[in-house]
Amino acid sequence: MQFSFRSLQYVVATAEAGSVSGGAQMLNSSQPSVSAAIAQIEAELGVALFVRHHARGMTMTAAGQRFVNEARILLNHARDFARSAAALGAAVTGEITVGSFVTLATRFMPGLLTEFAARAPGITVNLEEGNQQEILEGLTSGRLELALAYAYAVPEDIKAERLTELPPYVLVSSEHRLARRRQISLHEIRDDPFILLDLPISRDYFLNLFLTCGIEPRIAYRSRSPELIRSLIGHGRGYTIHNVLPSNGLSYDGSRIVALQITDRVAPVHVVALSLRRQTMRPTVQLFASFLAGAFAPGGLFETGLSTVSAPSMPRG
Repeated sequence: MQFSFRSLQYVVATAEAGSVSGGAQMLNSSQPSVSAAIAQIEAELGVALFVRHHARGMTMTAAGQRFVNEARILLNHARDFARSAAALGAAVTGEITVGSFVTLATRFMPGLLTEFAARAPGITVNLEEGNQQEILEGLTSGRLELALAYAYAVPEDIKAERLTELPPYVLVSSEHRLARRRQISLHEIRDDPFILLDLPISRDYFLNLFLTCGIEPRIAYRSRSPELIRSLIGHGRGYTIHNVLPSNGLSYDGSRIVALQITDRVAPVHVVALSLRRQTMRPTVQLFASFLAGAFAPGGLFETGLSTVSAPSMPRG
């Protein structure tokens, strides 16, 4: 059973476009060529890769999803091989796609991308932000090759390399009654309105912190936007719990926020580099993975930044 790279490209493009015509357009090819390639692969496999919907495009079957995931990985390796062969004796070049949990992206990715570009100018890094569920799905599908995320709900087929850990902090307005404290118990603030970062998997972590302390928070607002939450806090609308703290105490709209250490026994989050176990890292991806590990190691890019994150040094009033 042999498939050409072109036929694999036809299948992946059709899956991404949701139709044969869209896939053909993406690859600047003809619809009959794409249809014939898909039909030939389905005949050789003995399974349908797509469900055809009259006038409504195509959707992948379960077998089709698995085939497309593996095809993406193979095509990425083929592209990297072609670039490496063309650049023998020259500097490392290529393109990689890296995912990042949204809060980690905001805090760490600008510095990471700037420093990596200085060290490896021939490598282009495409960044995709998302919540934990989206990051894991991106890795499983082969769309992402590496990701900066948390060690939440990581399945067996994804490898997690620990980079650092971040404890949780209570964030309140600089005008809050407890803002001049350095430490706080969740019991002291249990009756205040809580603002929840409402992202898949993440919300479970935050709510479990309260459960561990035998507290039920009074949820006043839910939001998927960390910056909106910070602005609500700055205006005194409640408090939240975050692990990733910026280097200053200002919200997006300029209101002031204070970070307080939590005295209760609460679990930190572990920041990890995620990759697919069955996928051998391309040299360009391995280069970024090594750079990422070094950035969070002692003496690395974020040695000072992590001490800022793990100590409440935000302005107080």
